[in-house]
Amino acid sequence: MAIATMTTPLPISFFPFLLLIPAICFTICHANSNLLCIPSEREALLKFKNDLIDPSNRLSSWVEGRDCCEWIGVFCQNSTGNVHQLHLASPLSAPDFDAPPAEWEAYYNSLLGGKVNPSLLELKHLSSLDLSNNNFSSIQIPKFFGLLESLTYLNLSRARFQGAIPHNLGNLSKLQYLDLGGNYLDDLEQVTFKLPSLLELHLSGCGLHPSSISVNSSKSLVILDLSWNRFSPVPKWIFSLHGLVSIDLRFNYLEGPIPDYFGNFSFLEVLDLSGNSFESSIPNSLYSLNRLQFLSLRGNQLQGTISSAIGNLSSITHLDFSYNYMLEGRLPTSLEYLCKLKEMDLSYNKIEGGISEILQSLSRCCLGSLESLDMSNNQLSGHLTYLLGQFKNLSYLSLAQNKISGPIPSSIGELSSLKFFDVSENQLNGTFPLSFGQLESLETLDFMNNLLEGVVLETHFSNLTRLTTLTASHNRLRFEPNSSWIPPFQCEIMELVDWHLGPKFPQWLMFQKKLFVLDISDAGISDVVPTWFLNLPTQFEYLNLSFNQLTGGISYLNVRDIVDLRSNQFRGPLPRVFRNLRHLILSNNSFSGSLFELVCNSSSGELMEVLYIDKNLISGEIPDCWNHWQDLGLLDLGSNNLTGKIPPSLGHVNLTVLNLRNNSMFGELPSTLQNSSLTVLDLSENHFNGSVPAWIGDNSSLLRIISLRSNNFDGHIPHKICDLLNLLILDLAHNNISGTIPKCFRKLYSMANRNYRENYMYVSGGLYLSALLVLKGRQDEYGPTLGLVTSIDLSTNSLTGEIPKEIGRLVELRSLNLSGNLLTGNIPDNIGNMKLMESLDLSMNRLNGEIPLSFSNLNFLNHFNVSYNNLTGQIPTSTQLQSFENFSYMGNHLCGPPLTKNCSTKDFSTEVENNGSSGEGSKVNGLYVSIVLGFVMGFWGVVAPLFFIRPWRHAYYRKLDHIGAKLYVFWATMDM
Repeated sequence: MAIATMTTPLPISFFPFLLLIPAICFTICHANSNLLCIPSEREALLKFKNDLIDPSNRLSSWVEGRDCCEWIGVFCQNSTGNVHQLHLASPLSAPDFDAPPAEWEAYYNSLLGGKVNPSLLELKHLSSLDLSNNNFSSIQIPKFFGLLESLTYLNLSRARFQGAIPHNLGNLSKLQYLDLGGNYLDDLEQVTFKLPSLLELHLSGCGLHPSSISVNSSKSLVILDLSWNRFSPVPKWIFSLHGLVSIDLRFNYLEGPIPDYFGNFSFLEVLDLSGNSFESSIPNSLYSLNRLQFLSLRGNQLQGTISSAIGNLSSITHLDFSYNYMLEGRLPTSLEYLCKLKEMDLSYNKIEGGISEILQSLSRCCLGSLESLDMSNNQLSGHLTYLLGQFKNLSYLSLAQNKISGPIPSSIGELSSLKFFDVSENQLNGTFPLSFGQLESLETLDFMNNLLEGVVLETHFSNLTRLTTLTASHNRLRFEPNSSWIPPFQCEIMELVDWHLGPKFPQWLMFQKKLFVLDISDAGISDVVPTWFLNLPTQFEYLNLSFNQLTGGISYLNVRDIVDLRSNQFRGPLPRVFRNLRHLILSNNSFSGSLFELVCNSSSGELMEVLYIDKNLISGEIPDCWNHWQDLGLLDLGSNNLTGKIPPSLGHVNLTVLNLRNNSMFGELPSTLQNSSLTVLDLSENHFNGSVPAWIGDNSSLLRIISLRSNNFDGHIPHKICDLLNLLILDLAHNNISGTIPKCFRKLYSMANRNYRENYMYVSGGLYLSALLVLKGRQDEYGPTLGLVTSIDLSTNSLTGEIPKEIGRLVELRSLNLSGNLLTGNIPDNIGNMKLMESLDLSMNRLNGEIPLSFSNLNFLNHFNVSYNNLTGQIPTSTQLQSFENFSYMGNHLCGPPLTKNCSTKDFSTEVENNGSSGEGSKVNGLYVSIVLGFVMGFWGVVAPLFFIRPWRHAYYRKLDHIGAKLYVFWATMDM
């Protein structure tokens, strides 16, 4: 963003000085063409060259026998032939971080290195020395530089010098310009610069402390750059430099209130205090600087309102208070006096008020000057008005993430200079104005997440020939261009999520040759992806076609970063992918065939981080060739037709998520999985067997979700599970697990402490971790809210013993299901302390005693079942417990609401006595009653659930198979 990258400018009054240097160089270079340089100086330069390392042979012209005044970087005086200037800065700038290796290699080869020979002392008339942007990484700044008495200009910036600043640099009495920025300088000793002629001092990015340097050039110094150091507080010696015109202290460790002393710099034109930790309100002393042109307080922790005294900054052109987050209140109407204002950035604060009022204030004086306005991420409201179209020179406008409503005014089309327009994440409504088609200079258009509706026509884009970014997702728009329409623009980024672009695949995309980001998900397209689209010359970085009804096969995806094709109807084998692809999301389609080609092809998977192929028709075994998938973190192959065992090599991948649920896989879990950094392990609804491995608890700080539901696991619950401090969900239901519930469950820290949990589990690109959970008696998929769920499900196993009272310490638990086991004893009273519990199922056990009175504290319960136990007594009175149906309590000896059986002493005590033995006659009657009750209970407690509830039926038959297998082994042994 233009205003977001504002850099501190030099004062206008000193531009002539900077421009003088190249002018002098040009004049000397052409004026001394007939002069021969002085032999002693030529020899000095050759000695200097011999100690340099010159990978690209930049100094090839420096040879014996040639006039040194013609050597590259050497400039001689017009009248005497003496070497006057030596400019050996690298001709290449550092490439972008993601530039190709060849660019970086060319850059490093252009840097000079080695040693700096003292022979430069022979250049008695040397007034300008520039060794900036080189690689002298093994040496200190030479001390002899302090003896070059004629120097007026010394630039050693980003030359990678190390060590201390030579003290004698402070004695160069003629020096006017000194730049040591970007070197690795230490600050063991203080250096005092007593430079009476110094005009500019640049020490940016040297790692200096307040005690590192001091400056005593109060009469001459006008530009001071101490940015990107470790100063804290503001050095006091700065405030003695009364002639300063520019002060740059950005990105230091400055904190507390902004000193009022800054108001004493009566000549100050530039003040940059951004990127510090100032915590005060903005002092009025700053508003008294009526010569100030550039003021940046960006990225501090300033608070309070902006004073009406801001109107005193009559010379201000650039004003940046962004990213303070705590500036609040309405903007003063005195903004109307900032008649020279060009750029204003107040984004990421809490500024309130109507946007129309702000535009009204600005329109009174700076209609012709304002070029950039950023008020995004505030709390502005109201409507945009026709006044917007009167800012004729406005090229950058961002009002994103506010509460602005109403339509976009048609006067927007009058902003002929507008290049950047962002009103995303507001409440704008109405139609998309046709006048947008008049914005010939527009490059970026972003109005995503609003309430715009209607039909978008070709006319809306008729003159947008420079448009490169169109981000307009999540509106209610329908685009209906002519089938032969050719867009006038070449976009690089296009996001049209939730637009109606279908049902045919958009033909006009054929003409977009520069796209690298395309998101047309959920766009109502039901068509085959055309061949021309897969063969576009552009290589996408991000491609999202998800949530459409696209069909057909895809043989190859020319995408180098993220592909999202989920929730379509693609079929056929899995596509080949670009070797550097990071995310491949193919969930919920009909892809079929084997994983072998994708997984075992050595060119794919090297940089893959996310692989989601769940809910497809993939078959066969998972191949055992995952060793080169070293960056893979999330693997989801759930709900396919996979068979076989988990391959050992999968354990050598540093997985954080492994989902193989709902397949037909079998065998024991490989021990190699303990090498992963798993946070989610979902192997449910398969045929895995063996005991739950103890190593599953070795990753004590990572695992959050374990689901081994509906398998054939047996043995006991390993106590190592209790070491999983981050565990949120434990699902071991529908297995053959026996033994007791471990008392150490109390150590499951995330189930007992709210502050230890994250609210969501975000992956990237709008993708969240998800899991299918059985809660409250039904199965649901949880995505963005998964981090809010805490659950233990041990149902339908063969667990025995009592419910440990220690489980009541898990006060953050939302769901507990222990049904369908052989648990005995009383229900622990302290389960009533689990006040956030929403689902509690203890049914179909052998529990006795009463329902604890503390259960009346469970105010969030919406699913509760204690049926088919041996519970007695009155159901505790509470809003929740009386709201459940009778079947939640059936199969017990309970009374009181919601049951119709009351708890009067006479009736209920008689039933209890009859339930025991109180006489010979009652024994006989009890026999008949028990027979009838036994049949009813047996039928409704066993046969009926097996008939109506499929998971119970499967578990029952699996148990019979298990018993039958044991009997077979027993009789086979007897026969031997």
